[in-house]
Amino acid sequence: MSERNYRAAIVGTGGIAHAHAEALLGSGGRASLVAVADTDAGRAGDFAAKFGVARSYGGAEQLLREEELDVVHLCTPPQSHAPLAIACLEAGVTALVEKPPTLSLAEFDALIEAERRSTAHVATVLQHRFGAGAVRLRRLAAAGELGRPLLATCATQWYRDEDYYAVPWRGTWESEGGGPTMGHGIHQFDLLLSVLGPWSEVTAVAARRARSVDTEDVSMALVTFESGAAATVVNSVVSPRQTSELRFDYERGTVEVAHLYGYTDDDWTVTPAPGHDDLSALWAAGRAGGSSGHSGWLAAVLDALDQGEAPPVTAGDARRTMEFIAALYASAFTGERVRSGQITADSPFATRMDGTGTPWEKVRNP
Repeated sequence: MSERNYRAAIVGTGGIAHAHAEALLGSGGRASLVAVADTDAGRAGDFAAKFGVARSYGGAEQLLREEELDVVHLCTPPQSHAPLAIACLEAGVTALVEKPPTLSLAEFDALIEAERRSTAHVATVLQHRFGAGAVRLRRLAAAGELGRPLLATCATQWYRDEDYYAVPWRGTWESEGGGPTMGHGIHQFDLLLSVLGPWSEVTAVAARRARSVDTEDVSMALVTFESGAAATVVNSVVSPRQTSELRFDYERGTVEVAHLYGYTDDDWTVTPAPGHDDLSALWAAGRAGGSSGHSGWLAAVLDALDQGEAPPVTAGDARRTMEFIAALYASAFTGERVRSGQITADSPFATRMDGTGTPWEKVRNP
């Protein structure tokens, strides 16, 4: 165990901040939650009292000015992620940013530039990469135990009603950056990308089928990878039977996980291909407890900081996922296949995820 104790703060004390606080309190003394901040000072005070935090502030500026911090957990609505992360980096404090990290690829590139100028780091909170099943799958794949990846399916089919979108910042391109592609399915397809590696091309559709929002409420994509594998990706907030599912078909077997908001090892199954029964034993040998929650992710962050390294998920890792999102939208709204690297700084889809505009907006404003 590291002898260092990292001084941490949380900015934004809404629902997801509770998971961050619990992870910090459960870190075994590796990190301490010393302060919180929220534009709603009363909510910040209530949150601080609940988790035994000594100090609360009415904003991040005062927090950064008055506290000596190692890391700040950014749990605010998406439109404030980039400016707050840049403020942390300029103060020499590592920023751990909830998903989506920025509203656009251009904003994310500005974040990368800020990191280059700083002694600190920025990392995106994509905790599903760090559950035991995902770690084991990547290890077995890298070791060649599964053979070549052939096919994958990735589905985030959730249900969010009109009351959910009554929160002012939800469902708009200006404040949330996108719909379920940006804010819901990102966990599953980020895990898909972390397993299958660099993607090559995306062909997609996105639509607004049922919710009175500016963004899409469903999207689907066909993705090819540099490895030769192909995958489908589905993102939805209109699906009454909610599920989060990933399936990977390799030469030597199929590996699957089905859950909702977080998985354990019990949620994974392995089906060996004929003649490869040893795969079941290989998988079982690595079984572990715990879930794909914030605690495992935080442990990986602290391990990296102990080694003087950038915490996971690094800016480079997250940029590949953000570029995938931009490519999906670009394909959906232009009707074209989009290749990796095609969305350059001068593309409208670099500055806004809706790029040249959505079909439904064009119908409303011909």
